[in-house]
Amino acid sequence: MKDPTVRGVVHLIEETKSFGQKGFRKRLLVLEQSKGSFTNFVPVEFVKDGCDAVDDLTVGDEIEVTYRLSGRRWQRDEASEVKFFLSAEGLSFKRLSGGGRGHGGDDTSDPNDAFAEAGNDDAPF
Repeated sequence: MKDPTVRGVVHLIEETKSFGQKGFRKRLLVLEQSKGSFTNFVPVEFVKDGCDAVDDLTVGDEIEVTYRLSGRRWQRDEASEVKFFLSAEGLSFKRLSGGGRGHGGDDTSDPNDAFAEAGNDDAPF
């Protein structure tokens, strides 16, 4: 069976985080999908060596991510409530189109620069 995919525009790229003594690594990537009257934000986690592959992406890139669902059960102790958690683990991605604002939103250009360049005749009102 083929692994599922999800498409979207890169909205956020977090820094890689390390956990535990063995240095387990995890990196969150959030995809934005416009669905008519609302916007859907899809968090996808890349783990271990997959964290480094995300370095090639920038905010604004349109990508397709191949993922697998990962779930786990958690219970503090025998008397406590059982909780279940679900995450989408990114396995790979394919860039469909580029044109991001910069890695992780760290763009150094000021969005207000366009206003400084515009003349009075350029205003829409």
